[in-house]
Amino acid sequence: MRTGKLPPELLGRLLGAIPRTDPRVLLGSSIGEDAAAIDFSNAAGSAALAGGGRLDDRILVAKTDPITFATDQAGWYAVHVNANDVACAGAVPRWFMCSALLPESWDEARVEDLFNQLVQACTSLRVSLIGGHTEVTGGIDRPLLAGCMLGEVERSRLVSTGGGRPGDALILTQGIAIEGASVLAREAATTLRERGVPYQTIERAQQLLFEPGISVVRAARVLCDAAPPPYGIHSLHDPTEGGLASGVWELAEASRAGAVIQAAAVRVLPETRAICDALGLDPWGTLASGALLAAVDPSVLDSALAALDGAGIPAWQIGQLTDRASGLRLEPGSGSRAAWPHFDRDEVARYFDERTGDTSGGVPGTSRAPM
Repeated sequence: MRTGKLPPELLGRLLGAIPRTDPRVLLGSSIGEDAAAIDFSNAAGSAALAGGGRLDDRILVAKTDPITFATDQAGWYAVHVNANDVACAGAVPRWFMCSALLPESWDEARVEDLFNQLVQACTSLRVSLIGGHTEVTGGIDRPLLAGCMLGEVERSRLVSTGGGRPGDALILTQGIAIEGASVLAREAATTLRERGVPYQTIERAQQLLFEPGISVVRAARVLCDAAPPPYGIHSLHDPTEGGLASGVWELAEASRAGAVIQAAAVRVLPETRAICDALGLDPWGTLASGALLAAVDPSVLDSALAALDGAGIPAWQIGQLTDRASGLRLEPGSGSRAAWPHFDRDEVARYFDERTGDTSGGVPGTSRAPM
């Protein structure tokens, strides 16, 4: 099989076969849902009442995601991509664990640098690093990290990807392929220079990891405070592998809806455009962490955009959800409909595969299928 997400049909079949036996699981594995939500009050309720207390209405939100691409900032990525999906459930990320498999070629200095990245990323989000596992593993040539982020949210503010409704306005923050541009600028800098991308552009793209950054935690919090769910925010989603094209499909599929997107409203940063053009990649299908996709009730659209603007977070309405029968459509601005962009896998994975001549897998890439 090729690198990247499993085919949607296979993934859907596998997830559909998982037994649903525990009523405390409020949000479980399904297409488009990136985090789980567990209600502990059912088990603890009688004890709390017997002791004279009240039922705790907080929900535990859990997420696990790996980082498998070769990068000098793997620890930073691991924390933020996991925190993003917890935040998209309306929750506050609180606790992080990480299993780190390290190649034999690493020395102590590189291990210390990785741990410093994990600590710094957790500190930036006020998250506690509470444990995990670390080992040197044979047969790998780059670090493989599997993170697990835990967070909490009040029951009434829990958000699911599948909560979108036809008629909802779709908001996008920051711009697309921020993560992909940063990865490529770090991993393919020599090739980019050879293809005429100025050094200053490559350097700026490398820093997109930090500014505007790949975190959507703050944007999610601003939206949930400005337009509290379930009446304001209906769905939050963090487009990752497969880019915005896959992210919109995942949100619409989970919500059993269609979508129409105004292509001209989708922002691509100049650095992202230069890198994708030089490597023959499409930003719409390129790693997209750093962009938050939100489905909001039309009545709160203006206040939601105003809140993001007040927080210094660029955001635009890029379209709306429609009925499912309408499918996914692009509106290029001329009044005619355009075909929805489809990608068999993320453009970053495709680039690395084609660069090595290996289309069967085993190259730098991400594996972050929504579950």
